[in-house]
Amino acid sequence: MDANANLSRIWSLGGLPPQALDWVDLSGADPVLPSSFAVGTAAQTSIAAAALAACELGHARGQPRQRVGVDMLHAALECEGWFSVNGQVLDPWDAFSGLYACADGWVRVHANFAHHRDGALALLGLTSATAQREDAQRALRHWKALDFEQAAAERGLVVAAVRSFAEWDAHPHAQAVAAQPLLTLERIGDAPPLALPELRADQLPLTGLRVLDLTRIVAGPVAGRSLAALGADVLLVNSPHLPNIGLIAETSRGKLSCHLDLHEQDDKRAMDALVSNADVFVQGYRPGGLEALGYGPQALAARRPGIVVVSLSAYGEKGPWAQRRGFDSLVQTATGFNLAEAEAAGAEKPQALPMQILDHASGYLMAFATAAAKVRQLQEGGSWHVRVSLAQTAHWLRGLGRVPSGFAVTTPDRQAFLETYASGFGQLVAVRPTPQLSRTPAGWSRPSVPPGTHAPVWP
Repeated sequence: MDANANLSRIWSLGGLPPQALDWVDLSGADPVLPSSFAVGTAAQTSIAAAALAACELGHARGQPRQRVGVDMLHAALECEGWFSVNGQVLDPWDAFSGLYACADGWVRVHANFAHHRDGALALLGLTSATAQREDAQRALRHWKALDFEQAAAERGLVVAAVRSFAEWDAHPHAQAVAAQPLLTLERIGDAPPLALPELRADQLPLTGLRVLDLTRIVAGPVAGRSLAALGADVLLVNSPHLPNIGLIAETSRGKLSCHLDLHEQDDKRAMDALVSNADVFVQGYRPGGLEALGYGPQALAARRPGIVVVSLSAYGEKGPWAQRRGFDSLVQTATGFNLAEAEAAGAEKPQALPMQILDHASGYLMAFATAAAKVRQLQEGGSWHVRVSLAQTAHWLRGLGRVPSGFAVTTPDRQAFLETYASGFGQLVAVRPTPQLSRTPAGWSRPSVPPGTHAPVWP
């Protein structure tokens, strides 16, 4: 669980100069939140990797290196994703989301989106118009956990059966995940170095980097928010037909936001114009989801030679679950964390980690790999493809080891780490950026705004 050693291992995956690690200061130690897993170390080192790689990109653009400090408690609280709007803290979960007992175990149902909720209820012979949660619980008592998980997956729904670590390790997809690195940076085409604007010493290290953010929910939006806090111009591109979650008020800090329907020709032309001047394209659709629309990695590299494409998935791009939908809470459940956490806490039923650390750490790892790939692009040329998945992050978190005294701490007071922001959603209160940069303080120059606020053009 040594944080510096863990950061060094992440750093090596980016192929960046090891001497840059002399410029980071990590403070604090697990446990900082009640958990038997090293969630604080995961938060701290993923955030530190992202900030340090951004500064290394600044250095590659001619800036002097600067020190980066990351406190573990601050990092863990940022990864909680807590926020309020106009004094109201939103409940992030639908009434039907959560754990259910089955005939032989447990399942976790993700019902935050209406089509997922209604689909799961229909599978149980229920409708959202009349059903209550206890109706779903009664119906699931007649299902075996793995049978319901499989039936839901066949219908494109999001359900996970609770497994032990041993049960997950025996699964063919677990073996596919274990055979892969935490993240990958792959050169996917030839291109000359794609220059960035000249950078002054007092500018944030990602100033002038243009990032298209085609993500929703948590991990991808966290990646874009992190890049924006370090100076990038991030344009969030949402479909006008897909739902979002309330967290968008917090994760959209620093971003421009537009609507484009990539099934419409006029909107595709607007997207093509954006791509032609983009440095980075971040997407969180299932593997292969954007290829059919003409925006797969190879097509993007052909249209914009030198681009960095960043792909996020739930379970990775190899193995039998590569096409399976998933969210942090479900990946925790399927891969063994909920049962292991409950056993450590002495709880009677499966227990989630204290925050959605797979989402948040994956988001920061995406930001790290984005900056690392851009450094490589400036130095070596080429177009690049970055891959990150929640399942790979889960495998990495488990490898950090357990915290024997993890439940000896209580959830700390986050008040000292909060800031108030004006936003297009109302008065936003959220955790300020964790990384402390010695010369160019991290922060957002743009307020968060609702989807579709801006035109699909670069500033």
